[in-house]
Amino acid sequence: MKNTIRVERAIKNLTQGELAELVQVSRQTINAIEANKYVPSTVLALKIAHTFGRQVEEVFLLEDED
Repeated sequence: MKNTIRVERAIKNLTQGELAELVQVSRQTINAIEANKYVPSTVLALKIAHTFGRQVEEVFLLEDED
């Protein structure tokens, strides 16, 4: 699964730490999600999308191999 978190953070001018605070996780968790090393829970994915004012499908994209 790919994601557009880095792009969305840039649009909102948020650091990883600031986004992490807003969705109540560690900065390392945001880093791991951005690097595609960790797939977030449904609740966390929804929180992240909501923070950006996007639908979850706009932030998290399934790839063919998923």
